[in-house]
Amino acid sequence: MNENQKLISILLLIVLTLIWGSSFILIKQGLKVFGPDEVGAIRVMAAALFLSPAAIIQWREVKKDDHWKLFLVGMVGTLIPAFLFATAQTQMDSSVAGIINTLTPIFTMIVGALVFKLRFRGLAVVGIILGFAGAVILSLSRSGGAINGFNAYALLIVLACLLYGTNLNFIKFKIRDLGALTITSVSLLFVGILAGIYLFGFTHFTQKFSTHEGAWRAFGFIVLLGCMSTAIATFLFNRLVKISTPLFASSVTYIMPIVAVAWGFLDNEKITAGHFIGMAAIVGGVYLANRRN
Repeated sequence: MNENQKLISILLLIVLTLIWGSSFILIKQGLKVFGPDEVGAIRVMAAALFLSPAAIIQWREVKKDDHWKLFLVGMVGTLIPAFLFATAQTQMDSSVAGIINTLTPIFTMIVGALVFKLRFRGLAVVGIILGFAGAVILSLSRSGGAINGFNAYALLIVLACLLYGTNLNFIKFKIRDLGALTITSVSLLFVGILAGIYLFGFTHFTQKFSTHEGAWRAFGFIVLLGCMSTAIATFLFNRLVKISTPLFASSVTYIMPIVAVAWGFLDNEKITAGHFIGMAAIVGGVYLANRRN
């Protein structure tokens, strides 16, 4: 990266941290009324509708051979993770989900090394381990320093992280000739259609607007989630992948727990010394992992 790209990459990383770090609390608000499948489908459909004008305009850039690639990007990078995260958060705290999401850089390295033959310096590995250790400290701090048992729903987020790591490597190395806006808008258009079919064909979410108090408020949170955390943030993330490295781009997941903990503080959750130690380790890990990149 040149100096200009480094500056843009850092700015994108900060913006993405703020947006995606807030996504878990938005999911939590949506789940107060809607089921996890409804939250996931509404989120993806809202994002697709938001970027549909761009998808129509950018469609002329898409070659026939790109269709399956963009469909795969939409499935692996957006649709499936949206359902996985919503389902997982029915059984765990939103900020804990954000903390587990820090596994994404690890899967990015593993997939990059195994599939795309990437090689990483030892310092990058140390940085990722340090950042993950910080996430563990944050998780323990949230539970009072004790592990309360294994939560199988955490495996859903682990799977989502594997999909994210695979997706950003795929974008970086297999879709070189398409811009970030084209990749984002067209891939969302493909999966947004599927989300809409599922939402209107297999759920009864519209009935909840007349039977559940606060349905419109919850719906608004999910739409905001779709437009900001899925549509806009995915575009910015794809742009970041294009101008930086997969490892740097995935580092956003290390900083997101800081925002998640901040939301917890605003929601009157207790902040302990462990939170600050964990967050310091995360920031240090991101610095080491991306030093001289």
